[in-house]
Amino acid sequence: MSDIQRQNVLSLLLGLLLIPAMSFSQLGAPEDIVRISPKWSQSAAMTGGSVQLALQITIEEPWHINSNAPLDEFLIPTQVTFQTPEGVTTGRVYYPEPHLYNFEFSESDVAVYQGTVNLVSSVSVDEAVTGDNISIHGTLTYQACNNTSCLPPRDLDFSTTIPIASGQEEVEEVNTAIFSTVGSGSQGIGSGAQAAQESQIAAWISEKGMLLTLLLIFVGGLALNLTPCVYPLIPITISYFGGQARGSNVKSTFTLAVFYVLGMAITYSLLGTVAALTGQMIGAALQNPFVLGFIAIILVALASSMFGAFEIRVPQSLASIGGKSRQGVVGSLFMGLTVGIIAAPCIGPFVLSLLIFVGDLGNPFLGFLMFFTLSLGLGLPFLLLGTFSGLMQKLPQSGQWMVWVRYIFGFVLIGMAIYFLEPLFSPTLYKILLAVDAFAAAVFLGLVTRKKSDTGIFKVVKPVVGMLFMAIGFWIVMPAQAETESVEWSQYSEEQLQQSTQSDTPVIIDFYADWCIPCKELDQFTFSDQQVMQAAGEFTMLKADLTKNNVPEVQKLKQEYDIRGVPTIVFINNNGQEIRSLRLTGFESPEKFLQRMEKVSS
Repeated sequence: MSDIQRQNVLSLLLGLLLIPAMSFSQLGAPEDIVRISPKWSQSAAMTGGSVQLALQITIEEPWHINSNAPLDEFLIPTQVTFQTPEGVTTGRVYYPEPHLYNFEFSESDVAVYQGTVNLVSSVSVDEAVTGDNISIHGTLTYQACNNTSCLPPRDLDFSTTIPIASGQEEVEEVNTAIFSTVGSGSQGIGSGAQAAQESQIAAWISEKGMLLTLLLIFVGGLALNLTPCVYPLIPITISYFGGQARGSNVKSTFTLAVFYVLGMAITYSLLGTVAALTGQMIGAALQNPFVLGFIAIILVALASSMFGAFEIRVPQSLASIGGKSRQGVVGSLFMGLTVGIIAAPCIGPFVLSLLIFVGDLGNPFLGFLMFFTLSLGLGLPFLLLGTFSGLMQKLPQSGQWMVWVRYIFGFVLIGMAIYFLEPLFSPTLYKILLAVDAFAAAVFLGLVTRKKSDTGIFKVVKPVVGMLFMAIGFWIVMPAQAETESVEWSQYSEEQLQQSTQSDTPVIIDFYADWCIPCKELDQFTFSDQQVMQAAGEFTMLKADLTKNNVPEVQKLKQEYDIRGVPTIVFINNNGQEIRSLRLTGFESPEKFLQRMEKVSS
């Protein structure tokens, strides 16, 4: 302990010893200094849901109480504990940002609360809870000081009750003035209102207006084409329009492509709006084996069409709905609706920001409009691909090489079907299936399809592509010489988090799921970086598995940390409070991730 800290401790002890000799008429009675007024965010609580609880703390002048994370180790932090009945749980308490003042008893700034502040937590009610109301009791631990002296630490008890709504009872939002502002300056994760305030989309609308915001969302949709889930749609698009565009002109092919993109846009708009308004993560359904099997069947069926098993054509009865169009306008729309599902698991930071904004806004029309605009941006390259695929059919001698190219896409789609089924296979079986697909492609593309009539560059390309697939197959089955080094993670637990806070160690929490592709990219490229691994030694590194979305523990974690999608990386300082501005959603390069880690350390 430094000399200054010793002097501060002595001053504090001296102040405590002098207090008994001072009359409470001079200091103010302890019970009058701090008052607690519990406030609920709703008129009633719903079983199976949650409600927010704010503790409005009023501190009489000229007193203050220490913050939840005081800057000096000898100061008593302000803390809240709850006692709840069975079936009722409270989330983490979010404390407001403190004020920094310089008082006579300290040579450095002191982080304190004064005036009126709000401490916020969420209260979850199990579906099995019965009765007419819920009573919650708690204790506020604090130490009150003025500019010259401090009172002894004190525990102030409080209690509050909220009625349980019946099945048909209408629940109203109450105390909106408190909950609309609570969280904007809190040390922690904050409420849904805070998430909306921090949303990049909300900032754009406020600063630039709706029209420019929609344009920026459109550009964000274009960027989504860089995500891995979109790759399978490229061969599907080329194959589909390659078959549909025979004998048609560019105008007709363009019309088909427009309806194809329109189908994708409808799928994304509905998926995105539902996910935003229900608070669910897009892609969470992929933990269901039936959904995985359905997507795999679609991919295998599309792959078989690449090999000539059938042509993707809309039935004549449905085609008649499209009017005079013989090119299957309805079929193009249906294909767009279907293939859009394949790319649904890929959620980037931009889409998460849009989800948070629309979810907190609760406006279905605006949510649909924004996701429709996003989908149009995503579909623009496919509009060009569709039109280009039609033009390719008119190239001289296109039939031979185009059919062979379709075979390549067929094997790629089979590989993607295996990829989506990975959660259902053991690691060994998964590798074997991928290798078999690669070896089959090598033999078929490099040997079986070779003909004496092959001329020019096509005669060379076939064996080269065959050898490339053969090399991929050997690379898949080749045993790893050594496991790739990566950050050492521990499974998330409240105990680990509390231990880190007590030892003044910052924490990084990685919220992931097995079906999350960007999560795997983070593990492979970012968390295996040597500099990131070295910097991780100064943190407690925790992984929170959100794969099983419907498990109560996962639901609780999502609510407690306001998780709208995966991956989400949360950075918590050595005082146990999240630095919200550093929160990461989606993949990020090692260099940028290191910058976040350095900001936490500093």
